[in-house]
Amino acid sequence: MSDNDVTLAADSPQAGPVGGPKKDVVRNQVVPRRHLGRWVAVILILIIIVQAAHGVATNPNFHWGTYYEYIFSPFVIRGVGWTLLLTIVAMAVAIPLALALVVMRESGNPILTNAAWFWVWFFRGTPVYTQLAFWGLFAVLFPRISLSVPFGPELVSIDSRWIVTPAVAAIIGLGFNESAYLAEIFRAGFRAIDRGQTEAAQALGMSQAKIWTRILIPQAMRTIIPPTGNETIGMLKMTSLVLAVPFTLDLMFATNAIANRTYLPVPLLLVAASWYLVITSVLMVGQHYLERYFGRGHDMIMVKGGPN
Repeated sequence: MSDNDVTLAADSPQAGPVGGPKKDVVRNQVVPRRHLGRWVAVILILIIIVQAAHGVATNPNFHWGTYYEYIFSPFVIRGVGWTLLLTIVAMAVAIPLALALVVMRESGNPILTNAAWFWVWFFRGTPVYTQLAFWGLFAVLFPRISLSVPFGPELVSIDSRWIVTPAVAAIIGLGFNESAYLAEIFRAGFRAIDRGQTEAAQALGMSQAKIWTRILIPQAMRTIIPPTGNETIGMLKMTSLVLAVPFTLDLMFATNAIANRTYLPVPLLLVAASWYLVITSVLMVGQHYLERYFGRGHDMIMVKGGPN
């Protein structure tokens, strides 16, 4: 061994005396702080959860036998399907309508701006139950839908009951009401984008349609997705109000009908609550992946020119 080798060995942090065995050097170790209060809180919470679960599971007033009998009843499953269909179609009506309202509000045209403002004001300011009841009475208020030339003969006349069915009335009532709330959510998301980007696009000669589709909407999605997901979950639960139409195929009507027949409302309410929880959980998972997809460009940190 050369002198240089001996010097390097002596200077090594894991080396012992020259020619002797290597020894591990004890370095400073960070010991996490013990939080006794947290463990006490966890134990108390677990005790409360176990006691509550045991009390509910052994309480005969919940009639768990009836719950298990009807949780997968074909009548209930059909109600789940109709509730999902109402939620999806109503949101499919509300989202493009809300985008149109935002474009109208931001157009600078006073007629379009005031019309969009009136729509938002009216549908946000009146109860959704009242709106659903109105659409349920549409065929009574307007027995026939006709198309005619102004001050001329009637061209087409159709019985309104064929067009505004209970399902259509429920979708229109839910979709129109939701569009007013989504319009404000979308408008806030678009307002959060730096206005200089729009001005730069206009300076490059981009049309208004391209500015919306290529600049504003993609960037606003990261801000819009979380509250829109919350509104979708709210729409799912709002379908329980379509009895005002009246629409008699949704989940709440199905469980209420069984409860009225068995005179056991509590287990059927638990059936409805269980299905709502399942569907809501699935929607929350979908919202999580949408947020991650549209936020990937914002959260990603790109390092350029680093060492290989």
